[in-house]
Amino acid sequence: MLTKNKPQILIFILLTLFFSVNSFSQKSVYAGIEIGRRAIKVSVVDVNNIRKADYKILYFSTDRLNFAEHIDQKGELPQEDINKISVTVIDQLKKIKTEFKLLEENIFIVAAPVFAQARNIEVLKAKINTLTNKNLDVLNVNEEAKTLVKGAMPPVDFANAFLLDIGAQTTKGGYIDELEDDKLEFVPLELDFGTMTLTDAVKKTVVNQSQANDMSTYQEKSFDFNPVLRKKVKAMLDANPPLAKKDKIYLSGGAVWAFSTLYYNENVKDHYVSLTLEDVINYDAILKNNFGKFTNLAKTNKEVARVLSTYDQQYLISANNILQTCLESIPNLQSKKVLFVKEGQVIWLISYIADRSKKVNTNF
Repeated sequence: MLTKNKPQILIFILLTLFFSVNSFSQKSVYAGIEIGRRAIKVSVVDVNNIRKADYKILYFSTDRLNFAEHIDQKGELPQEDINKISVTVIDQLKKIKTEFKLLEENIFIVAAPVFAQARNIEVLKAKINTLTNKNLDVLNVNEEAKTLVKGAMPPVDFANAFLLDIGAQTTKGGYIDELEDDKLEFVPLELDFGTMTLTDAVKKTVVNQSQANDMSTYQEKSFDFNPVLRKKVKAMLDANPPLAKKDKIYLSGGAVWAFSTLYYNENVKDHYVSLTLEDVINYDAILKNNFGKFTNLAKTNKEVARVLSTYDQQYLISANNILQTCLESIPNLQSKKVLFVKEGQVIWLISYIADRSKKVNTNF
């Protein structure tokens, strides 16, 4: 009897094994490997509700490698960099696949927009594809603001919020307008000042350039430059009347990360941190008049130390000038909710997940 039914039993066992293996693969768990300007970042998230941006970060790692500098110098990626990227991607891929039982379609590999400038980017793409059987997407610089909005703002807030990301070169972001027939329109926002470009602009106003790094001189010139900054922020807001009706403001970028880390000095577990203009103003006073408070704190606090190793006092002042000016320029700010998007490293991944979700309309 057993011999007679052997083929059926074998098929049953194989089917059981197949469904058992797939049951261990977690459909709600996604992974992203980002080959960035100066690092390769790996994130694994478990998404409970993409519409509400309800997710848990299961894993995050960073390998510091400066690729952008080589692309700027040579116009291409040296073979050494291609090898380093390939080894790191393969090692991380093996690790997260083993630990999290990921579905192949839930794993994404991307490169920062700067890689589009490398003449030999196709060599890297081909190598990644050969080694991983996955495509390497180079993020489009023209789509960056849209990606930020989709990944940073919960989809339930798309119609009622806007995003500003204060970066090193520019401040960018945008909002989404709901049109007829369930169609959406993305409206970008951009301010041609970021943390570093504003610092450079202020320094250029110092007549005696030997004093450009003197803190008292820099603070004086920074204060004098604020009307220029206010005028540009006002022009950006005036050109987008729908912003006045938005009840929530999402903020991301290094400037807001620095403020949140230095001023609140708390290990906030939520993805979004509420902040107020009053706190930003109080923080500004400490930056300019009692900076020693932060340097002392850095001796015992690793996150504070990380901020101060990334930005010096001049950069922090410029960063906060942009943050404070943007908030002060928003009409009826007291009636709105301001939120810092804490998990900036997974914004692009959440955007990718939203694009592939049937529960989110990202057709804009």
